[in-house]
Amino acid sequence: MIKYFKEDTTFNFKSKRECNSWIKAVADNLLPNEEITCNSKICKTSSSVGDINIIFCSDSYILDINNKYLKHNYYTDVITFDYCEGKYLNGDIIISIDTVKANAVLYKTTFENELNRVIIHGVLHLMGYKDKNTKEKAIMREAEEQALRIREEMKIK
Repeated sequence: MIKYFKEDTTFNFKSKRECNSWIKAVADNLLPNEEITCNSKICKTSSSVGDINIIFCSDSYILDINNKYLKHNYYTDVITFDYCEGKYLNGDIIISIDTVKANAVLYKTTFENELNRVIIHGVLHLMGYKDKNTKEKAIMREAEEQALRIREEMKIK
């Protein structure tokens, strides 16, 4: 089950049902082009959505989480905590609405497009995708693009 929360923000996410369908379609249909290692497991088949919490928050909230749990002293758009078991996607995806808004301006896209990219980025992390080096970042970016095409094909705005 996918649940949505907010912490230290007035943002109200109105596309929950559509987003749930999209995330499930990505989990069911988006397979890695090659085997990818994820947290000592090999991900090479489709995944099933288990319990995913998507938490929308402020920059200060995500900075606190980044400091407290990851020992990183910087702002970010998304942090994913992976609690996956077997083929079930379980985890927390924490998204800074402030940074998503700023990045939308920086990358000359709409807020909605940037938010969708960040949401699916977190889901892809749960599926085992990483982005620590140049090769992983390229694979992650292609997976994001595939996921966004799935969204377009589903006619979700």
